[in-house]
Amino acid sequence: MQHDLDFDLFQFANRFEAAQKLLEILPTAKMCEEEWLVVAISSGGVPIANTICMKLGLNYDLLFTEPVVAPNNSEYAVAMVSETEEIVIHTELIEAFGISLDFIYGEAQRKYEEKILKYVYKYRKGDLIGSLKNKNVLLVDEGCETGLTVLTSIKTAISAGAKSVSFATPVIASNVFTSLDTVTDEIFTVYRVANFVDTAFYYQDIKPLDFEGVKAIIDNSPFYMPFQKIGEMKVCSIPLK
Repeated sequence: MQHDLDFDLFQFANRFEAAQKLLEILPTAKMCEEEWLVVAISSGGVPIANTICMKLGLNYDLLFTEPVVAPNNSEYAVAMVSETEEIVIHTELIEAFGISLDFIYGEAQRKYEEKILKYVYKYRKGDLIGSLKNKNVLLVDEGCETGLTVLTSIKTAISAGAKSVSFATPVIASNVFTSLDTVTDEIFTVYRVANFVDTAFYYQDIKPLDFEGVKAIIDNSPFYMPFQKIGEMKVCSIPLK
């Protein structure tokens, strides 16, 4: 059940509890029957994706994106680039800051070469995300404040041939939910918040995950697809009707 809130009187204990709450509202039988691919779209989304897939016996992957921030103001992400070089631009912000498209594309290329390619090597043995052709994709994150990362991930999944693209997050800003609802097949969330603070505000424990933290999860998960052995198959653990 989804809750719409105008106030902030809840907190998840941690990412594990948030994932458990998501499992209560996800169409788990349908996901198993159609063999959805779960894709974490941030490091914080990895433990949530892993928990969901451990429960359902589904595979998951990790999609890499990097923000392009405003010059002289690193608090504002004005664009986002993905590992397939898809770019989403926050038009209102670049107009407000007077930022040129040349700057956006130049910074996007720099972030791609200096950041994203390193992530691809560390977390996926140098391979870019595989084909999503005809796959039902569920994007997962620990929270959603602006929607820029999600929009970039949606664009990437669609360009990669996904059959459907849905999004699951424990908590999301109400205005972002409304915007994303027009470009996704389905959105699954526990809480929609009108006056969203930031994602960390809605967790009691949400320590940032560094490379070692993420690596520890995916190294020990039989469901992280890039590290699976050839021929390895996972079986859905939800009884199908």
